[in-house]
Parts: sequence; structure tokens; C-alpha cells
Amino acid sequence: MARFSPLQWPVFRQVRTGDVFGRGPAVQSAHTKALTPRTVTADRVVQSVCPFCAVGCGQKVYVKDERVVQIEGDPDSPISRGRLCPKGSSSEQLVNNPLRQTKIRYRAPYATDWQDLDLHTAVDMIADRFIEARRNGWQDHDADGRQLRRTLGIASLGGATLDNEENYLIKKLFTAAGAIQIENQARI
Repeated sequence: MARFSPLQWPVFRQVRTGDVFGRGPAVQSAHTKALTPRTVTADRVVQSVCPFCAVGCGQKVYVKDERVVQIEGDPDSPISRGRLCPKGSSSEQLVNNPLRQTKIRYRAPYATDWQDLDLHTAVDMIADRFIEARRNGWQDHDADGRQLRRTLGIASLGGATLDNEENYLIKKLFTAAGAIQIENQARI
């Protein structure tokens, strides 16, 4: 390793190169100059929409070896014009987090351990419970005989990681099922 010279200090480099305010290459270290952005090494760029709220900010997703390496705002998006909020900027972590659950986990009542379920079993369990809760909580008429046709046995709390279309379909599904307690995390 080469011996460090005081002439390489940023202040001396600023004076020597004429970069008096330290806003140019005088304040860059050799390590910083050698860095390349992850976006340069990407195999392809895919346009997407931020999954967190209903705004629909455009994103550019940089993919290398079929793995997301960076997500940035899309400057061509008429909605966000290349800007992302802190949640949108962290979308890459949503995809690549090593703690992300990729299997369906179920813990039976009073059980202490989780078990993995296949998709069909989990969907059947959810559908059976949904139908039973709707049936048990159904209100056809109120005390005065007015027609209600609703259920208080089911409710929906949508997540902010769903896009507009998914939230729209969830709202339609729960409304058609008779639910009146429908809310979204993004609004709370």
C-alpha cells in the first residue's frame, strides 16, 4: 500500500486544482472514482408502478441475472416525473429482503408451531371461513323491518402494497358479499 501524503488531503487538492469550494473532483477519493452505479451493470430495465399507494408513481426496475438490483423513479412518468417517496424508494428491499416470506404459513388455533400449506389448501380454508362468517353475520332486515342485506361478519382492510386495480377488485368483491366495513391502509 502506498504511503499517504498530506498533499492528498482534500483541502490541498482543492487549492491545487482550483476547486476552492470543494464541489468537484478534488474531494473525490480514489475509491469513490472507481465506483460504478448498479444501474450501469443491469441486463435490462423494466418499467413498473410503485406498489405502495394509490398514486401510481412510475418506476424503472433494473434487473441483472434475473434479480432486481435497483429501483428508481421513472422520469417519463406523467404522475411522478421521476420522483419517489421514501417507501417507493425502498421497493427494492420489498423484493430482495432475505426475511421475506415466500411460502404460505399457517398456525392452527392453540398450536405453537407454524406449518407450510400448499396454495389450494390455503385458498379453500379462507373461502370456507369467509362463507361461514358471512352466513353467521348476515342481516337481512333491521328491527323496523327495513331491508339491509348486509353482513357484519366480514370486513376488509386493504394493504398499501396493492395497486389501484387490486384495491378496486377487493372493494367490489367485499361489497358484493354484503360487507360494509371496507377500508384501506393507505387512507388510515
